[in-house]
Order: sequence, then structure tokens, then C-alpha cells
Amino acid sequence: MRAARAAVAGWSREPHAERERVLRAFAGALEEDAGGLAAAISLETGKPPWEARAEVRSMVAKVEISIRAHADRCAPIPGGPAVTRFRPHGVVGVLGPFNYPGHLANGHIVPALLAGNAVVFKPSEQAPSVADRYGAAWLAAGLPAGAFNLLQGGRTTGEALVDHEGLDALCLTGSAATGLAIHRRLAGRPRVLLALEMGGNNPLVVGAVGDARAAAYHAALSAYATAGQRCSCARRLIVPIGPAGDAVLEELARMAGRIRVGPPDAQPEPFMGPVISARVAESLVALQEGLEARGARPLVRLRHLASGTGLVSPGLLDVTAVADREDEEVFGPLLQAIRVRDLDAAIEEANHTAYGLAAGLLSDDPAEYERFAAGVRAGVVNWNQQLTGASSAAAFGGVGLSGNHRPSAYLAADYCSYAVASIELPELRMPAEIAPGFDL
Repeated sequence: MRAARAAVAGWSREPHAERERVLRAFAGALEEDAGGLAAAISLETGKPPWEARAEVRSMVAKVEISIRAHADRCAPIPGGPAVTRFRPHGVVGVLGPFNYPGHLANGHIVPALLAGNAVVFKPSEQAPSVADRYGAAWLAAGLPAGAFNLLQGGRTTGEALVDHEGLDALCLTGSAATGLAIHRRLAGRPRVLLALEMGGNNPLVVGAVGDARAAAYHAALSAYATAGQRCSCARRLIVPIGPAGDAVLEELARMAGRIRVGPPDAQPEPFMGPVISARVAESLVALQEGLEARGARPLVRLRHLASGTGLVSPGLLDVTAVADREDEEVFGPLLQAIRVRDLDAAIEEANHTAYGLAAGLLSDDPAEYERFAAGVRAGVVNWNQQLTGASSAAAFGGVGLSGNHRPSAYLAADYCSYAVASIELPELRMPAEIAPGFDL
């Protein structure tokens, strides 16, 4: 924290073009180490190589997107003698997750550094070598000493960072439980900007679709990508009662049963790697058993494929008959199907959550989407697209337990600096009108 504080003055006063140059050099360093970085992601998170390589590409692309976003969102705003400019906060702490150990933290760090802040980054303790390679890329880019600081450690290390009096802003991508704990911990410190990007109990609604196979495929991508460990993954699949809903569930059950699961080095390459740990795998099995005991009907059972590993098969449960379903983010490939009578009931069920990150509709009817988009409460709303489909060129964030109205991705520029409004005149002179009550 002292190193970051010492670096802020010099780094923030660098010409903006110089900060852009360093960021582009960082993108080049990531590209040079793309193979090693992707291998580290696969090793520590279990992602298949195709997905790890995609994460590295997203990290590289973040630089140019952030440069465009900063120019769009943080350029001086003229208004006659009034002008608004944007200044960095100072020292920004970043707490990163395990599921995208490079990309998601990078989404906070790149715009923070571009704005002139110094960063202290505590990555997930479950992906330390990814963070180490990430830090090496910043060194290779020629970033001044102290502008980026890598702080390895677990929960107590994160708590020490949150509690540090030198902190000016904190960015988290993580669970709702972690975000709420940090929110409470920062109570009474309004000067510390807090940007929370948390999870979701995300609904994917099936409406009037003519192609049940296409609907099932998009549902499978939404629920099982990254072994269900994306914050935007579908957790609830809401389908209409009747033959149309049955057809989608039948296709989805068939697909789920045929998805290749395996370690990153498996051949042929799997679609889905393991969840992050054997403990998580065991908890998913226990959750499924608990739902079955309460009336859930298994369409495809999630299975723990290898003891001592995080390898599990995708699961699909019909939980329509389960009363008082828990409103929680199940961070794994266990999708819960719910049958409803019509679109109004589907929207009501979709909103039956304290979260509000992502929601989606699969429907061939534009009028259905118009009703859905107007009625659902979420920060990301997709139509005929997998729920995990998101663009860094758009906003990304949610409401409720999913975030604190600080969307990231393209709008990360908004929380990486603060506005300074000025009225500026080049010469001091007496005004034409003197205020009443002055005897000059």
C-alpha cells in the first residue's frame, strides 16, 4: 500500500498518451505469454484449453476497449466557463475470483491504471500462478514501480487490504456473501469507492420457440459453460407447461447426458472441466440429493465422476414441485427447471429472487421479448442468445444482491475516477452586476 501511494503522483501525472502506450505494451506482453498464461489457467482452474485461450484473448482485447471507453466516458465535459474533468481516486484495491482469474480482475485493473490510479491486486488463492504471470506482463510493459502491486494470500490478506486506511477504492468480483461482508466492513468509510460485481440466481425463460433443439443448445451453453462457474450462468430454466416445454427439456436432457467432461489434458478435448475442488463437487451432489428429497424430479443426475477431484457431470432437475425453493447461486453445472403456465408467470418467477444479474428469453416472438425486457429485473437481458454471452463493449453488472450499481466492462471507466467540476475564467475582474447589500 505504501508503494502504491508513492507511485500515484507520478503515474497520474503521466500524459494520457503515455499511459495508453504502457497499456498497449502490456497487451503485447500478454500475447507473447498467451500459451503459458492459458496453460496456467487450465492448471489451476481446470478449464479446457479452448476456454483458457479464449480468456487470454479477452484479457488482451480489454486494453483497446478500455481506451475507447475512457475516451467516451471520461473526456472533459465543456459547458461555457464550466468544465467537468475526471481524476483518479488514488490507490485502488482489486479482489479477484477463481473462475476467470485473469479476465475478471483485468477488467478492473486496466481501466483503473488507465485513469491514473495505482493498484493493489489480491487474486484468488486458488489461482496464484495465473496472477504471477499477469503481474510479470505489467513489469514487461514498463509500468512504473509501485503502480501495480501483486498481493498473494487468502481471506485474512483480503481483509487486511479492505481494512487498510490507505485505500481509496475497492473493486470486487466475487460471491454475494463476500460482497456483503465487504460492504459491512466499509460501513462508515464513504470516501472509499466500492464497486461490487457479484453473482446471480439467473433465469432463462423459454417462450414461443419453434426449434426445441436450438433452445436446448442455448440452455446447455448457458448452464454448463465453465462447469457452471460463471456468474452469468443460468441457474433456473423456466419453461411452459405442455408439449413445447417438454420437448425442450427432453432435448436438453439428451444433450446434457452427452457433454464431454474431463481434465484439461483429456483427448478429445472436453467441453467442461472440473469445478474448482472436490469439496465443491461433493456439495453439489448433496444439494441435488436434498432437492430430490423435497420433491425434485431428476431429468439428468449430476454425478461426481472421480473421487478427490472436481469432475462432475451436468445435472438437470425439475424442481417445479419443490416448495420454498432457496434463492441461492448454485455455482456449478446443476440446472433447475421450473414449469409455468404462461409468459406472465415466467416473468414473475424470473423476478422471484433477491439477485438481478442476468436474465434471458428464448422466443421467436418479438412481442414476447418486448414484454420480457420491460418486466424482468436484471442488469444483463439477452434474447435468443446464451445467458453467458456478454460483451466487454457493453455494460456488465446487476442489481439487488448482484451488485451495487457499479456496472463493469465498458462502464468500468465510470468508477475508476471521480468528477471535478470547475467554473474557469482567464482573468479576474469585477462583475457587471454587484450583489445586493454590498456598499463599494
